[in-house]
Amino acid sequence: MQEHNKAVFKGFFSNLKSCDEYIRFVFITGVTKFHKVSIFSDLNQLKDISLNEEFSGICGITESELRENFAPEITAMAQKNGLTEEECLTMLKKQYDGYRFYHNGVNVYNPFSLINAFSDKEFGSYWFASGTPTFLVKQLRDKGGDVRRFVNKTIYATENVLQDYTGDNISLTPLLYQSGYLTIADYNSRLRRYTLAFPNEEVKYGMLNSLLPAYVHDASETNGLDIFTLEEQIENGELDDIRNFLTAIFARITYTSSEAPFEHCFQTVIYLIFTLLGQFTDCEIHTFSGRIDCRVQTKDFIYLFEFKRDESAEKALQQINDKDYTLQFAADSRKLYKIGVSFDSEKRILADWKVEE
Repeated sequence: MQEHNKAVFKGFFSNLKSCDEYIRFVFITGVTKFHKVSIFSDLNQLKDISLNEEFSGICGITESELRENFAPEITAMAQKNGLTEEECLTMLKKQYDGYRFYHNGVNVYNPFSLINAFSDKEFGSYWFASGTPTFLVKQLRDKGGDVRRFVNKTIYATENVLQDYTGDNISLTPLLYQSGYLTIADYNSRLRRYTLAFPNEEVKYGMLNSLLPAYVHDASETNGLDIFTLEEQIENGELDDIRNFLTAIFARITYTSSEAPFEHCFQTVIYLIFTLLGQFTDCEIHTFSGRIDCRVQTKDFIYLFEFKRDESAEKALQQINDKDYTLQFAADSRKLYKIGVSFDSEKRILADWKVEE
């Protein structure tokens, strides 16, 4: 459909050009800007304001606009959820703020999500739930996109990259930026380089939840493999059940092509599972040597996980001990478990599991 759609748009914009004497103002907005496929060649009087500081807050709700115009809604939402107004504002900011369309521009809230949240008085996932990013998820998986970089803010792009999407050669970075799954998090003026990241928790957890079924067969079904089940097992210190959960999850990793090898899937699934636990977890899965892979803390328990691929669980435990990962919890009264986990990449199974207290 792509070539057909481009032809339709070209015809529309060509007609606009012939109406110059009648046009006083035209504002065009959308997801993708095909600036290299001659769609706009006949409409050369357009000015692109996508990354213009003067208009950086035009397509969202700023913090000041929120406070000035939505005071009754903030009060009502705070009361409904048993929060103070400032606590409510903090939650709204984490959930829906964070979009930035100029490197030093103002942050804006997603207006669709914010207004729906005020209507329902709930911190729901409105924008993300309005459309399933099936195409994007498939692209991320097939191209081996490292989702850890989204959260760790290590995705970089120039201004040309952010605006360079032709549709013929699909590049993940401009595609995710233009469709709202990534936004500007920082800017290096010396290198003229943008840093991109998830804008807020609605997008972050929505995307991660959508990605898991792309890697793990039937992960979207209950079958005792949902994150809530794992969360309960971790809260209750049920080590055997946690082991069984991870064993079952990794037994369901889908077939991988040479472009998305098992090693990539293995690392991604670990990251997705533990990141989706949210506040319980501190993931540092940059490498599998040198720093603890995962720390999970609950009211009664502390879990230190070290994951190894094609190495023994004993070696994983040894790394925890040799690196003194437990020292920071020496004065903590909670029960601490050191857990070494080994995966066999040839058999694609959890091969070994060892626990020390």
